[in-house]
Amino acid sequence: MTMETGGPLDDGGITPAADPIALFREWLGEAEASEPNDANAMALATADASGQPNVRMVLLKGADARGFVFYSNSQSIKGGELAANPRAALNFHWKSLRKAVRVQGAVHEVTAEEADAYFGTRPKDSQIGAWASDQSRPMEGRFVFEKKLAEYALKYGLGTVPRPPWWTGWRLVPHRIEFWRDRPFRLHDRLVYARVSAEAAWETERLFP
Repeated sequence: MTMETGGPLDDGGITPAADPIALFREWLGEAEASEPNDANAMALATADASGQPNVRMVLLKGADARGFVFYSNSQSIKGGELAANPRAALNFHWKSLRKAVRVQGAVHEVTAEEADAYFGTRPKDSQIGAWASDQSRPMEGRFVFEKKLAEYALKYGLGTVPRPPWWTGWRLVPHRIEFWRDRPFRLHDRLVYARVSAEAAWETERLFP
């Protein structure tokens, strides 16, 4: 079902686009020009095999017709949850724009070539940190981490830092994307794109605030 715009509540509201990814990228571009920090920050919600939910902030590293990409340690809590239950949700909130976007979908690991390519663009200190950090696991003290950092800095300080085998990326393939825009008196504008599969066409509808 596709809802057409029209009427007084549409004045200044969200204008539907044929492609929700294009609309998302437009909003992200606006945020990059107005947000003071990390316009690409997003809340990533996952759940373990039992259904226990979990959420944390990560950085979006790509968004195109194939989906939304982020990177991390596959041995972290989020990595374990994505392996056990490969579905997730994202939430972007841009306070400077008074806009938000929510995304739901299935999650797949990116290819090794994609992970290698992105890892190669990271600052060297971040690359070394990826080797030194046993992400999400108990740490006896900060000195343990600093010692490991020093060891890997010595090992890779003069050459190219290879990608750790446990460091990878994931692509969320969306089946639902909701665009939210603040309106006066809490009469917010909500526009949803949904599809039954990655190959299906998007359908849109508006929701009550």
